[in-house]
Amino acid sequence: MKFKAQQIADILEGEIVGNPDIEVSKLSKIEEGTEGSLTFLANPKYTSFIYSTKASVTIVNKSFQPENEIKTTLIKVDDAYESFSKLLEYYNQVKNNKVGLESPIFISDTAKYGDNIYIGAFSYIGENVSIGDNVKICPNSYIGDNVAIDDNTIVFSGAKIYSDCIIGKHCVINSGAIIGADGFGFAPNENGEYSKVPQIGNVIIEDYVDIGAATTIDRATLGSTIIRKGVKLDNQIQIAHNVEIGKNTVIAAQTGVAGSTKIGENCQIGGQVGIVGHITIGNNVKIQAQSGIGRNVKDNEVLQGSPALPYGDYNKSYVHFKNLPKIVKNINDLEKNKWE
Repeated sequence: MKFKAQQIADILEGEIVGNPDIEVSKLSKIEEGTEGSLTFLANPKYTSFIYSTKASVTIVNKSFQPENEIKTTLIKVDDAYESFSKLLEYYNQVKNNKVGLESPIFISDTAKYGDNIYIGAFSYIGENVSIGDNVKICPNSYIGDNVAIDDNTIVFSGAKIYSDCIIGKHCVINSGAIIGADGFGFAPNENGEYSKVPQIGNVIIEDYVDIGAATTIDRATLGSTIIRKGVKLDNQIQIAHNVEIGKNTVIAAQTGVAGSTKIGENCQIGGQVGIVGHITIGNNVKIQAQSGIGRNVKDNEVLQGSPALPYGDYNKSYVHFKNLPKIVKNINDLEKNKWE
């Protein structure tokens, strides 16, 4: 799809400097701009590229004044980075604004759905499913029995939502995500074998939650695994049964959270963090990448390492760890001199 510079300026409430009728049909980095592309300049260290870029249109701050001749048409705004982000969001809305039911799909006779929905080819919609207005379910998706998906949620291709799960408004579930698979529940018997414990709960995902590609959220044994409002989960994360994650917490890729752990609000958890089961992590906690959490964590703690230490203590200890060979040598020399 093509947009004129003036159309973009109107969306961003910006000022045109150059040709208002020039058209763009793609986005680019400023250093990789080509004819017909739109880019932006927000970081001063990239300023030199505005004189060489071949991008047709560039979004800049109102304070920008070119020192040399430029060929790109400018759109001047209060905040170039924020405006470009706004434009990306608008572009996504336009790109994903498919409507209707493709073929072939299966929709149960007992399923109910709202207005302006999209269901892509080869998708399955089970018994008693409820789908709200403006929901987009992309091709090859599976929606199990008794699932509820609220308004304005997007389910990308290949995602699987098992039976009885509840998905809120304005959520994004990326490709390959699996919501509501059985929790890892097995009990040893007298023969040393393991018997499966039935997992009969569900997953509840509240509003404005983003779930990354290939992330898995297991259903509860009893009750619900709960992802609160505004949570953002990266790709390839494992959330076990009966976990609860507080609102506006963000978790980076390849983190695993074991069963029945409660994570508070506004936490920031780095990639490849391992969190044991049946503990409580407070609000506003920050956990550095590759940390191992094996205990309860109080509000506002900042942790690093495995097992995790307070962030300042970890850094002090690491200084000594790096010098450990030297320290050992010094001790050995002292011991040797002692007996000479």
